Amino acid sequence: MRQRSSTMFALSILLSAGTLAATGAAYGDDNGKNGKAEMAAAAKVTIEQAVKTASEKVSGKVIEADLEMEHKRLVWEIEVVTADKQVMEVHIDAETGAVIDVEEEKAKPKKTRKHEQKREHKE
Repeated sequence: MRQRSSTMFALSILLSAGTLAATGAAYGDDNGKNGKAEMAAAAKVTIEQAVKTASEKVSGKVIEADLEMEHKRLVWEIEVVTADKQVMEVHIDAETGAVIDVEEEKAKPKKTRKHEQKREHKE
C-alpha cells in the first residue's frame, strides 16, 4: 500500500509539471517559440529573400539572420562579415523586402564575473 501511495504521488507531481509546462508554452510571450512562429507566419519576405537582399547590399559572408519586431514593424536583421572583418547589420522590412538601413554591429559589452568584480574592488 505504501509503495502504491508513493507511485501515485510521483505520478501526480509529473502530471502537474507537465500541465504547467504545456500551459506555459500555450501562453508564451513574443520571445518564445510560439511568438517566433507567429512572426514567421506574418512575414511576407522569406529568410532566403532577406539573405539575398542583404548579400546584394553588403558583400561578405552571412553569419546570422533574425526576425524581430522593431518599432511595431517586423524586420529581418541579417549580419554579414565583410572582407575587412567588420560585422554589418542589414535591416530589411519583412513585409516589403525594402532595405531599411545598414549599420556596423554594435560592440556587445563584456560580462565580468562576480569574483572578478570583487577582486577589482579589493585592489
